[in-house]
Amino acid sequence: MRKTGVSDLPLHGGKCPPWLFKRMKRLAGLVSEVVIYEYGTDEFLKRIANPFFFQAFGCVLGFDWHSSGVTTTTLGALRESLDPEKHGLAILGGKGSVSRKTPNEIERMSQIFPLTENETDYLKYSSRMAAKVDTSAVQDSYQLYHHNFILSENGNWSVIQQGMNPEKKYARRYHWLSEDVKSFVEEPHTAICCDFRNRTLNMVSKENKDSRKVSVNIVKDSLGEVRKYLIMGRHHWIDKRIFSKLLDLKEFQPRDYEEILAFRGVGPKTIRALALTSKLIYGTELSWKDPVKFSFARGGKDGTPFPVERKAYDEGNDILRNAIENAKMGNKERLGAIRRLKSFV
Repeated sequence: MRKTGVSDLPLHGGKCPPWLFKRMKRLAGLVSEVVIYEYGTDEFLKRIANPFFFQAFGCVLGFDWHSSGVTTTTLGALRESLDPEKHGLAILGGKGSVSRKTPNEIERMSQIFPLTENETDYLKYSSRMAAKVDTSAVQDSYQLYHHNFILSENGNWSVIQQGMNPEKKYARRYHWLSEDVKSFVEEPHTAICCDFRNRTLNMVSKENKDSRKVSVNIVKDSLGEVRKYLIMGRHHWIDKRIFSKLLDLKEFQPRDYEEILAFRGVGPKTIRALALTSKLIYGTELSWKDPVKFSFARGGKDGTPFPVERKAYDEGNDILRNAIENAKMGNKERLGAIRRLKSFV
């Protein structure tokens, strides 16, 4: 599993005007069609999973690039403009309660794309785990409210999801790509973009490998000992509900940390309790670094502190420009799209 990026965006309310969304939907279909025809569905997935490309794509469609709405509106336009049977791509899920329909939509797509029952089950698992990681394993103060699962006819996929922090009035976007799947629980990020860092309990960090291992051992072998210690110390991160869930985990006997994270009912509080307990009792060091590598959307203007991923950045812009120039649209529409792309780059 590679998580390909995270972007922080100002949290803006309101809806996209109908006239603008209609234009965005048309442009999204025209530009995407060229990218898919020229480069294939898997390359489209790879590009849309890149936060730089995604932000430029939203800008081309005409939406304010520095707004949380660019995520929901761009994906909404793509969902309505792409036909799975024609384009070999399906945009599943969405905002709020719509996101919870993703497993059923994946099931429905298995009747259109040539997917086996096992492949379909794994796709549903992948959708759930992507959300679980960014909700429970990466505790960065953003609550998920939007989840899109982009599926190709080949069974490859990308997840783009967004969380909000109402106090800071910011949203954070997370990109996932199914290419080179290795692990859901160790270093799934490859290009993370935001304007600032938070103090974050990042349990998918390589630096927290020991804590993950100790968490598994606590659940399987040391729960009784841990309970006595915590009751005597009256530590506030363990309450009856959390300990009840830990007992359920002990009965389940997870083989690894991924099975702990995937267990139904395990959320941020349980993950945090295990991490803090591993540090308190066993002295396991914890990393609190926000998994941020690049500044929002285009990298730092002067290259510091976050350098621009120049090669991927330029390649993405070239693909978009080529798609605009070859799309079936009028000259005025084409020039407007190119102008907006130039304003972004």
